[in-house]
Amino acid sequence: MNLIWLAPFGALVALGFALFLAKSILKKSEGTDEMKRIASAIREGADAYLRRQYGIVAIYFIVVFFLMLLMWKYGYLAFFTPFAFLLGGAFSGLCGWLGMKMATRANARTTLACTQSLNSGLTVSFRSGAVMGLLVVGFGLFEVSIGFFFLYYWYSNVKVIADIAVRMQTITAIMLTFGMGASSQALFARLGGGIFTKAADVGADLVGKIEVGIPEDDPRNPAVIADNVGDNVGDVAGMGADLYESYVGSIIATMALGAVAFGKVGLALQSITVPLTISCIGVLASIVGIFLVRSGEEAKQEVLLKALRRGIWTSGLIIAVVTFFVVRSMLGPEHIGVYLAVLTGLMAGILIGFFTEYYTSAKYKPTQNLASESLTGPATVIISGLAVGMQSTAIPVIVVCGAILGSYYLSGGAHDFNMGVYGIGIAAVGMLSTLGITLATDAYGPVADNAGGIAEMSKQDPIVRERTDALDSLGNTTAATGKGFAIASAALTALALLAAYHEEVTRFLGGAELDLSLLNPRIIVGLFIGGMLPFLFCSLTMKAVGRAAGKIVVEVRRQFKEIAGLMDGTGKPDYARCVKISTVSAQKEMIAPSLLAISSPVIVGLLIGVEAVVALLAGALVCGFVMALFMANAGGAWDNAKKFIESGQHGGKGSDAHKAAVVGDTVGDPFKDTSGPSLNILIKLMSMISLVCASFIAHNSLFK
Repeated sequence: MNLIWLAPFGALVALGFALFLAKSILKKSEGTDEMKRIASAIREGADAYLRRQYGIVAIYFIVVFFLMLLMWKYGYLAFFTPFAFLLGGAFSGLCGWLGMKMATRANARTTLACTQSLNSGLTVSFRSGAVMGLLVVGFGLFEVSIGFFFLYYWYSNVKVIADIAVRMQTITAIMLTFGMGASSQALFARLGGGIFTKAADVGADLVGKIEVGIPEDDPRNPAVIADNVGDNVGDVAGMGADLYESYVGSIIATMALGAVAFGKVGLALQSITVPLTISCIGVLASIVGIFLVRSGEEAKQEVLLKALRRGIWTSGLIIAVVTFFVVRSMLGPEHIGVYLAVLTGLMAGILIGFFTEYYTSAKYKPTQNLASESLTGPATVIISGLAVGMQSTAIPVIVVCGAILGSYYLSGGAHDFNMGVYGIGIAAVGMLSTLGITLATDAYGPVADNAGGIAEMSKQDPIVRERTDALDSLGNTTAATGKGFAIASAALTALALLAAYHEEVTRFLGGAELDLSLLNPRIIVGLFIGGMLPFLFCSLTMKAVGRAAGKIVVEVRRQFKEIAGLMDGTGKPDYARCVKISTVSAQKEMIAPSLLAISSPVIVGLLIGVEAVVALLAGALVCGFVMALFMANAGGAWDNAKKFIESGQHGGKGSDAHKAAVVGDTVGDPFKDTSGPSLNILIKLMSMISLVCASFIAHNSLFK
């Protein structure tokens, strides 16, 4: 148990450093009274939204908790499973809440910092994002390690399980429910926040930029505060809960697979310790990387990207070196292939990040060519953006395929299937080991976006908006990179969970082999249903954004028509009305897609059989992974094509080309910020629910 104590130590270091960064940011001034007033309005709107959402989500958690208690009563679950579910959801929600609190307090401070220099603005915004990154890894490691220690003590001293391998399997099976709770909270956060932010954004752009012809973030636009609130509830609170779920899910899935794979050779405890130790190393490496993120005063994408890469690549290098000694000492030289699997995950993450950047950054040809399509109107912008998104899936899919095969065979999959899938899980842990800094590069974007809005509304010097726009444009690229990173890790984690589900069902069926042949019609049916679910899910979420945005459009048009003096600046818009419309719409519209994700595996399992669930998860994994990449990258390319034109290309702001690019960006908004990011949660949540309900499905399915 020696190295396993590094996990809670790493958690405390991460949380302590997050507190240090937060205090250093909060010591800075928010600027003028007008800047403080705008920041306060954004903060109040974001707080009100999350309070309402968490109240609704709490009902879901209470209902599922009592259903799980009922399943425990009838022998389908262990006693601690329902409580693990609640804790997973609570920690996931806490990460989102605290991250949003930091973001809404750093936005005006970033604006003020940008009055001094670009590097000052980058430092404040990036370190506020680093608070989110460190909170996620800190709370994730804390929950997993403390949960493990408690369960290990319980099954070693209270309800004793003498066989160490069986004890480890029992503990990790319960801990998988942490992931189910985190996934559930993440889905609601991503969906609700994504619908809110894109409804406000689309409504503000369609009326403000295109119909009325006023600049982005103009204080005359009634939806401008709702738009800024949305950046926080969707891209900060939602993203924090999302990546917390990815982080915890990958660690727990790997622990569960390790208990099975290494139990037979007496290394069950050591195999569980490895992913926890790698994650602790990742915390320390991320802190080093955070201090290396600095830039000069040249507001160019390549300069700012270089500053971020310096931090990320240094963190990755530290993990690559130290992990070798961890794996060798814990598992022995005969299992050094596990270390190579970690390297495979790290390399896959870097490659996916690079190629995502290539397809979404305005410094490369795909986005520049997309911007030039705006010269012939919005139709060609949309066609070209769809093509860019589709093309962008090819290399990441090949990279992930390489990572799966590489990690499987390098860790011993050729001789032992369980060793191979453990390698896939550890590759996902390796990919997410730098999350403390990679999430910071994603989370700072909404802060920079809000800072630009505050600069515009408080009428700062144009150089300030130029600097915030440079940070915002970089944020669009790093956000797309972060989404690609999360989606790729979700694919590896979901595959590991799929293997864990197979092991659980086989155990519940007394060791009976499942018929997973493609000649089994239930497998084909499961694959079809699984492949269809991402499309149906995205349809529901896209329509949800469309309906909510339509209400905002109607309201903004009404205010421009009815409020005297609004256009000339003498009238005051009703910002609160747009915030309320977005809030109510988001809460209502997130229900149907959430129920689809939660109920599908259980219904298919009960009606068609446990084999069909395996096929369902496989079909959803393949289609969901590719579709999530396509949507995230297409949306990022449309957004940066618009920003590229706003920098002065093809006529600049207000030109016909700009208006065409705004239409493309409007289509891309729900792609990249609502439907796309939610898909990686969908495929993992369905896997988690299948695992937790495996015993219930196996014993109650109509097909035996």
